Amino acid sequence: MNSPFDFQNKNVLVVGGTSGINRGIAETFAKTGARVAVVSRSQEKVDDTIQSLKKCGAADAKGFAADVRQPEAIKNGIAELHKAWGDFAVVVSGAAGNFPALAMGMSPNGFRAVIEIDLLGTFHVMQAVYPFLQKPGASIINISAPQALIPMVGQSHVCAAKAGVDMITRSLCLEWGSEGVRINSIIPGPIDNTEGMKRLAPTEAMRAAVIKSVPLQRMGSTNDIANACLFLASDLASYITGAIIPVDGGWAQGGAGMMGAGLAEFFIHAK
Repeated sequence: MNSPFDFQNKNVLVVGGTSGINRGIAETFAKTGARVAVVSRSQEKVDDTIQSLKKCGAADAKGFAADVRQPEAIKNGIAELHKAWGDFAVVVSGAAGNFPALAMGMSPNGFRAVIEIDLLGTFHVMQAVYPFLQKPGASIINISAPQALIPMVGQSHVCAAKAGVDMITRSLCLEWGSEGVRINSIIPGPIDNTEGMKRLAPTEAMRAAVIKSVPLQRMGSTNDIANACLFLASDLASYITGAIIPVDGGWAQGGAGMMGAGLAEFFIHAK
């Protein structure tokens, strides 16, 4: 029996795929034999990731450097990938920006930067990939965040941006479903050894509190998110679209709210 997670020679694009959760996703698809392409702002990181993808077993690996805030650069790069490989079976959109900041201490440019990377960036990726999706059969996965559902102190910019990302997911589920294109969001919980977690839990005390607040009593790994992506991209998930799926050890059931409380305490002591 063939594995449902065999993506041999299928075309996979991971935007933001050179670090953290997204790199883990790209490397996991590479291990299934897929052709994997990555996009990030750093050509150096793109080149390093391509080498890693080849070592992981990718049928081929490519990438280009571009900022998701620049729609023409994203469109042109994706068009070049399509010229080389053909239609995309899987697209993971995960570019994101974050920093803790109270609303009254945040500059308009700081708020705008997160909206432009997370929300506008997602929109730019969706517009750029649409002409090159496998129809029917393509699976799009947007990487969201707990802030899309749970308000947190010092995260008003991310809460607004990621809530918007999930509404893009829901809206495009309606617009593209008739063509056989599925689109879902994954909400990662606290994922260990990522830049985002280091920023949101900068002290050992906050890190310990986060772990205690997760029902499964551990932080997640990039493999946890990558495995969920494999499932959503596979035929096992052929009737799943428009879903917003937490992959968080149960954190959203109550524990995630403590992150906001922890950040509030952090800001109080920082004054």
